[in-house]
Amino acid sequence: MTCTTPDISCHRINYLCIKKVISQLSRLISILTLLRSKRILTATELSERFDVSVRTIYRDIRKLEESNIPVITIEGRGYSLMDGYTVPPVQFTEKQANALITAQYLVDKTNDLSLSKNYQDALIKIKSVFRTSIQIKGELLNSKIGIFDTKKDSVSSNALSEIQLAITNFSITEINYRKRNDSTISFRKIEPCAIYSSQNYWILLAWCHLRNDYRAFRIDRIQHFKILEEKFGDHKFDLRNYFLSCPDIKYHP
Repeated sequence: MTCTTPDISCHRINYLCIKKVISQLSRLISILTLLRSKRILTATELSERFDVSVRTIYRDIRKLEESNIPVITIEGRGYSLMDGYTVPPVQFTEKQANALITAQYLVDKTNDLSLSKNYQDALIKIKSVFRTSIQIKGELLNSKIGIFDTKKDSVSSNALSEIQLAITNFSITEINYRKRNDSTISFRKIEPCAIYSSQNYWILLAWCHLRNDYRAFRIDRIQHFKILEEKFGDHKFDLRNYFLSCPDIKYHP
């Protein structure tokens, strides 16, 4: 795979831990919702549905059991919930609530308007289930957090949420991209594979039809982004391997 790097020096991938936690939480809630439907589900069915390994599903089931969710293992058939079990209202500890509130500032720091808006909308829904005491403390903490950046030339983007959809749905995409040196606009047809963040910029890694190779695009330079109905095959793109092939980029999983 050809190593292509964006026009900024790249040192650290940010926010992957937050993304991993949110992804796991979303999957656990989805598994619980499926089990509530009275269905019997196998680990293989769940792994295929959520595109994770069977071993990951085993860990998810253990986490549900550790949370006192009465998951029943039916030998040779799969998993189900104990008859008569109703899911109690979601409760967050004060530390968990504080983590979600703090994460909002880190998301805002990514300088992508679409990601920030979607996170804020989700956080409003999550805050609605906080206990009153946690809501009050959360508002207090919210007034006492600040993240300051000395970087003066940060530029906002507004396409990250759409790009994430294109990646997970394997959608071929058209973009108008502003070049680095002369500010001219280049039309590209791409197959979005992965994204990463470095120094307040989001970078899109994609297969470029024009160059017939992988290319890196700074998302704040994408002037127009259109998801097409046309699909592409899974590239099995591995971020870790990509960065290992780029000696000037440090990968932090």
